Amino acid sequence: MRMNTSRREFLKTAGACVAGASLSGYASAGPERPNILLIMSDEHNASVMGCAPNNIAHTPALDHLAEKGIVFDTCYCNSPLCVPSRLSFTSGKYVSRVGAWNNECWLPSDDYPSVARLANDSGYESFLCGKMHYDRTRRYGFKEIGGKMNEGDKTGLGGRRKTEDLKATGKTSERFKDFYTAEDSKVLSHDRAVTAGVGAFLSKREANAKPFFLIAGYLAPHFPLIVPESFWKKYEGRVSPPEIPEGYLDRLPLNYKHLRNGFNMEEVPEAVVRRGRELYYALTEWVDAEIGKTLAALDNSPHADNTIVIYTSDHGENMGEHGLWWKNCLFDSAARVPLIVSWPARWPGGQRRTEACSLVDVASTIAALAGTPAQADWDGDSMLGWMDGKEGWKDRAVSEYYAHNIASGYVMLRAGDYKYVYHCPPDEGRGPERELYCLKEDPGELRNLAALPEHRQRMDAMHASLLKELGEHPDETEKRCRTDYAKGYGRKRRG
Repeated sequence: MRMNTSRREFLKTAGACVAGASLSGYASAGPERPNILLIMSDEHNASVMGCAPNNIAHTPALDHLAEKGIVFDTCYCNSPLCVPSRLSFTSGKYVSRVGAWNNECWLPSDDYPSVARLANDSGYESFLCGKMHYDRTRRYGFKEIGGKMNEGDKTGLGGRRKTEDLKATGKTSERFKDFYTAEDSKVLSHDRAVTAGVGAFLSKREANAKPFFLIAGYLAPHFPLIVPESFWKKYEGRVSPPEIPEGYLDRLPLNYKHLRNGFNMEEVPEAVVRRGRELYYALTEWVDAEIGKTLAALDNSPHADNTIVIYTSDHGENMGEHGLWWKNCLFDSAARVPLIVSWPARWPGGQRRTEACSLVDVASTIAALAGTPAQADWDGDSMLGWMDGKEGWKDRAVSEYYAHNIASGYVMLRAGDYKYVYHCPPDEGRGPERELYCLKEDPGELRNLAALPEHRQRMDAMHASLLKELGEHPDETEKRCRTDYAKGYGRKRRG
């Protein structure tokens, strides 16, 4: 298991001291510590925002938030799947360290040290309105408001596809049938309830109450891609198709071929791809409007001037890029997430940060904002000094995928302009696969440099850095994952 370095412990302690000293400067002007509103959507491709920049996407609420805050252009989730990503953020640790392998998982215990518990121990009250994909029996220190929206039964079970299990099915996923316009859906009704719940909380919360840490958990723009027609019409015929060079799909790593095969996305008609991409843009604009209502509720509340707003998502959406849909891979379309932090009382708006960070860093930053140091064994670092304009940010992000529809787990390190991905051997007859991309020259990640001799030294160095960060070789992690999958939690689903 991963051991923490003295440098990391020093940085966390120093960061907490800086945070406390910096925040205390605002005590005389108002409440001692700021409220924290974290808005987390589901499956938001970071490139689909006006402020990305994207001149097709219409996201006025997020664009306005960006004008008042700091946009992080290179933020990553720590696993490109809903539950692992959210449990990693909740615990401040990489998924391999807490056994958050797939959507059937939970943290080791309900009282596990979490970002909410750290805030609570520092005098905050932590609330959750909306989806965080928690098991129905666990809230990890949050008080749920706005209704019961986390009612899953986690079994801990999972598995692997056989290496050779790539036979053509002749089928296309049923999910592609849910690409249409309508005035309502489970996603839309859920998110309207989130907006209402957050608005009610903000209007009723007394200004002199304890500072709050509130998560607003939206489901959109997660599929099904169902959205009112008025939103879709704005994008009809305007969204370009994915770029897939001839022969490219045959060169994909084995695991990504399994994703295409296992999710039945190998033969998606061009018309469906085009319509799905348009509807995705439309659904993103729709949830932006809901977020706008939440931000307006904050502006009209007693907490407007003393609330930090953070916007992010649990992972991205491939939208047909690389021949893939949904998430699950480590291309930027799925692993990179939007991140905007806004608090004009401390940080001037209109700023951008281009170095790499991840959601475990966001968790450590929230702890620092709450005036408490992150746990010594957390994997993230507070970004407060970086946001304050100080030099020396680590420029590093790690993401892992050990979930479903793959032959073996894989992990990623993003550092500087380069991304390195390691795929564990799926069986004794095959070795590992590797990917290396220069994002500056190849932002679409279409040219794998891993086999080129001139990049061998860089790739070896990034592999060593990845192992040091994780504290365990991914091959050993893959073995632990398979063992955990076989055991499960010994519980059944209700009904």
